[in-house]
Amino acid sequence: MKYVQKMLFVLLLSGAAVVMAGGGSVNINTADADTLMKILKGVGPAKAEAIVEYRKKNGPFKSPDQLADVSGIGKKLVEENREVITVGEAKPVR
Repeated sequence: MKYVQKMLFVLLLSGAAVVMAGGGSVNINTADADTLMKILKGVGPAKAEAIVEYRKKNGPFKSPDQLADVSGIGKKLVEENREVITVGEAKPVR
């Protein structure tokens, strides 16, 4: 049993390291503001909320480049995050 507990602990630590390092990818059509802040470099609370509001008002993003249309988000920020941005199928916002 101790072996299983140790393995779970190691897995939890490795998962936490990925999150802390900003690892993973983010679907900008479905992510909430907290997730956007955790994954995207240079995105704090105001920019994350601006992304969510833009999406609600204008519909889903068709490409990562369209993120630059959001107020406060420039092409440089998009380029810095391009590898982690996805625009898969958007779920309806309720």
